[in-house]
Amino acid sequence: MTTYKLAVIPGPGIGGEVVPEAVRLLESTDLSFDCRYFEIGYEVWQKTGSPVPDDVLAGVRETQACLFGATTTPVGVPGYKSAIIMLRRALGLYANVRPAKSYPTQKGMKDVDLVIVRENTEGMYSGWEFALPDSAYTIRVITRKATERIARFAFELAMKRRKKVTIVTKANVLRVSDGLFLEVAQKVAEDYPDVEVEEAFVDVTAMRLVLKPQIFDVIVTSNLFGDILSDESAGLVGGLGLAPSANIGDDYALFEPVHGSAPRLAGKDIANPMAAIMASKMMLDYFGENRWAERIEKAIVSVLEEGKVLTPDLGGSSSTKQVTDAIIDVL
Repeated sequence: MTTYKLAVIPGPGIGGEVVPEAVRLLESTDLSFDCRYFEIGYEVWQKTGSPVPDDVLAGVRETQACLFGATTTPVGVPGYKSAIIMLRRALGLYANVRPAKSYPTQKGMKDVDLVIVRENTEGMYSGWEFALPDSAYTIRVITRKATERIARFAFELAMKRRKKVTIVTKANVLRVSDGLFLEVAQKVAEDYPDVEVEEAFVDVTAMRLVLKPQIFDVIVTSNLFGDILSDESAGLVGGLGLAPSANIGDDYALFEPVHGSAPRLAGKDIANPMAAIMASKMMLDYFGENRWAERIEKAIVSVLEEGKVLTPDLGGSSSTKQVTDAIIDVL
């Protein structure tokens, strides 16, 4: 039997509550996991001077994939850089994949099944910022190499789905940077004649997501736009408690719930573990364990359909652990 080596980084807040539940569910399957636990983030930076120490990065690289919960990202702390962005870059995780899918809940729209593929290494999150006495500047970086890579990832994904890609930019205003993104994505599209391609501005896409999200299959876009649109999409299908994501590179992948640390919910035992469990389901797909991935998703659907064991965000009164127990019982 294959034993999968996992880096597990629960993090602060509800990350430290939901990720252990996802691990518990994984360990209830007949698969074998070697879980190695690590810490990154602001608290680590205070102790060591680095949000992602070299020994942690080396340990993570010895594993096959990472299950990540959350990290604290303080605002306005001089010298501090986002730990998760550092980790994504160090591991070459250029594709941020965020599905939004309708599930049987009292919240959310029906018949939504889309994926936002977000370029994960540059754009507005390149980290190149500087300040003058009365102004501040961020350099937005779009490169041909990174755009071609993310566009090809999106088209390959679309070939496995409904064969439609929407290229989202603001090229009418950001003529140079988004102009390049659009040009390169259009060129990649020529290699996929079976895929329907449309181009849309980000503001128009935001409106169309609200009005008729069912028309979308795969959306490919730059870092900031993808960040915003994916949270909007999560809101359409029931909220961040049902929103998993993957960060994928050529030889490594990191899986996480979108919700982050959510400090207002921490310590109350009411955080929804389903996003973290769905992230672990995406990880099993990545490993090729499609049978168990499908079983986990069906178990989540079964619990949602029954509607008896739900956390408060979905209209219930159950605890984090009770929801995981219900999913495991179905498995």
